[in-house]
Amino acid sequence: MTLKLCGFSASNYYNKIKLQLLEKGVAFEEELVWTGSTHPKLMERSPMGKVPFLDTPQGAISESIACAEYIEQAYPEHPLLPKDAFAAGKVRELIVHMDLHLELVARVLHSEALWGGKVSDGVKERQRKLLDQGIASFTKIAKFSPFVAGDTFTLADCAAAVHLPLVGMTTKIIYGEDLLAKATPYKDYLKHLAERPAFAKMNADRKENTEMFMAKVRAQVDAAKAAKAGA
Repeated sequence: MTLKLCGFSASNYYNKIKLQLLEKGVAFEEELVWTGSTHPKLMERSPMGKVPFLDTPQGAISESIACAEYIEQAYPEHPLLPKDAFAAGKVRELIVHMDLHLELVARVLHSEALWGGKVSDGVKERQRKLLDQGIASFTKIAKFSPFVAGDTFTLADCAAAVHLPLVGMTTKIIYGEDLLAKATPYKDYLKHLAERPAFAKMNADRKENTEMFMAKVRAQVDAAKAAKAGA
């Protein structure tokens, strides 16, 4: 059985795992699975109904951090985690920091930044403080020399490549300035990553799938408006 990556390419967490697979040269298939449903093909393999998840010969694995660890152990060629325990720990530290203290904090603002909704001024103020704290601490552990953990491409770059652009764009829309660009050289870093074939492949697929995702969201919004008007 060929390893199968399940989810959709508009998801940054999906793309974090896709980049890992592409960089390592692991053969895999992709299965388009949307979130936001209780369809058995999603819920039976991802108990929280989240993507990405992997279909492996032994069964399904959900949560991106668990997927990444499985891939590194099951496919040890071209490792993206250092052998040195401390260096590997620092890579994991960066990933968790970007997930929890940057991406998930900015995600609270996505309803206004991306989907045409509205976020209260109080929430914006709260998230700004959390972002300022998260970015300041990120600058203490990120290297950008030239990769985010040092001189070697690692799993931390798979996370940075998909999270940092989204955080920067969100803060630019909500606060009028790219908070990440003020504190880090992440835009030059992304230009460097763009030269890698895996990054180019992931980004092209992301753009194509994002159009599908936006059409799906618009259809859901229109259906909700029609239902409300007919109530």
